[in-house]
Amino acid sequence: TLTDLSALCFIPTLDQNNLCIEFLLPILYSITTTIVMCSTLLIQVTAVLGTWLLYLPCTWSIGLAAEPGCLPDLAMLALFGTGAVLMRGAGCTINDMWDKDIDRKVARTGNRPIAAEEISRFQALVFLGGQLSLALGVLLCLNYYSIVLGAASLALVVTYPLMKRITYWPQLVLGFTFNWGALLGWSAVKGSCDLSICLPLYISGIMWTMIYDTIYAHQDKADDVLVGVKSTALRFQENTKQWLTGFSTVMLTGLMTVGISSEQTLPYYAAVMAVGAHLTHQIYSLDISEPKDCWETFGSNRTLGLILFSGIVLGNLWKGKNKTDQTEDVQQ
Repeated sequence: TLTDLSALCFIPTLDQNNLCIEFLLPILYSITTTIVMCSTLLIQVTAVLGTWLLYLPCTWSIGLAAEPGCLPDLAMLALFGTGAVLMRGAGCTINDMWDKDIDRKVARTGNRPIAAEEISRFQALVFLGGQLSLALGVLLCLNYYSIVLGAASLALVVTYPLMKRITYWPQLVLGFTFNWGALLGWSAVKGSCDLSICLPLYISGIMWTMIYDTIYAHQDKADDVLVGVKSTALRFQENTKQWLTGFSTVMLTGLMTVGISSEQTLPYYAAVMAVGAHLTHQIYSLDISEPKDCWETFGSNRTLGLILFSGIVLGNLWKGKNKTDQTEDVQQ
């Protein structure tokens, strides 16, 4: 019969076709949903200034590690840029997974994909696995010292979102996390960390994060009180500007120490002065009771980071010029 023939020749009957459709449609739907999820989260990631704030300490360190008279390693900058996008994305995914119930109670974060239940935690977990796998691929391009150092930061990435539940200092933990590149960038170029340079740079970056993320946290302080999470904005309250001034002082001291340890030149110190002026303007003009002003001030820190990176690059080129002049003087 036709049925027997179809069975022998593996020709699907109408019932088998229906079975295939019923089996395949859920799979296709799941794949499509996952693609949409990834696109949605990726749009969120690329729109956040935090990617820049994660990347910039890496550029400072890579720039400082360049040979005198040379530009920073462009391939390394590109590699770390890719890593920053991936790890910032992973951080957003982890944060949104932890904070699903909190985000839906906060006006600014209520429309995030996981909080809005546009995607499930399981789908987010699958996407997170993809992000971390790609980030691992970037990390494996580095030397062994840097691979171990980079892997060590994962504990901070995973645990940071929990800190707002247990301490008024989550911004400090974010500083440890976001500025890991100040250590990793140098080791990726040089093979290990020079603590006389990397440590004060790392501390300066932590202080910078304390400044901009405290400002950022003032946007949500009313909602934070309602949902029961903590921040330095709630800890400092009306004394915020005094605290920010203290953090700025430590940051600038650290950057001056970096300059001395790395034998930097005039353009670097000019950039540090410009950074100091930028911080002074931020703190003086900040209105902590106005969320829009907090957002704009927070966003201006990308410019601050780029100013410092420019000073590092120009200072390093100036070092090469001085070295050439000294060589010519010796020959004469």
